[in-house]
Amino acid sequence: MINKDLIFLINMAKVQSVVARRFDALSVHGIGFSDFMILYLLNTAPEHKMRRIDLADKIGLTASGVTRLLAPMEKIGLVGREANQRDARVSYVVITANGEKIFEEAKVTAEIIAKEILPAKKGKSLRMMLELLADLGGNIQ
Repeated sequence: MINKDLIFLINMAKVQSVVARRFDALSVHGIGFSDFMILYLLNTAPEHKMRRIDLADKIGLTASGVTRLLAPMEKIGLVGREANQRDARVSYVVITANGEKIFEEAKVTAEIIAKEILPAKKGKSLRMMLELLADLGGNIQ
């Protein structure tokens, strides 16, 4: 038998898989759930740009992992690169006008999916889970 903590984390991993599968519906906008998260972060970032390493940290990936995600997004014009004028070693990922448009369209779909997944009557439970997730490092905002 394994302890409750491990069972909880296993169940949390399963929920993550179920949620990711539900968000496959974002493919009608030509993006996946990870792409949506990147567009969300860039759309809400100051000046709509972030350093790659900061973006990787926010979504819980390595720098190389986020680079692999960004390559096809850059290719189809959702994001671009911007050099730092003060430090040539630093570059930013910026959301393009097309990326903003796709994000706004996909946000409608994502919000519908979120309402389908999370029951409206669970407000108190949701707040408690948000606190727990934040404690575990799941604080994307």
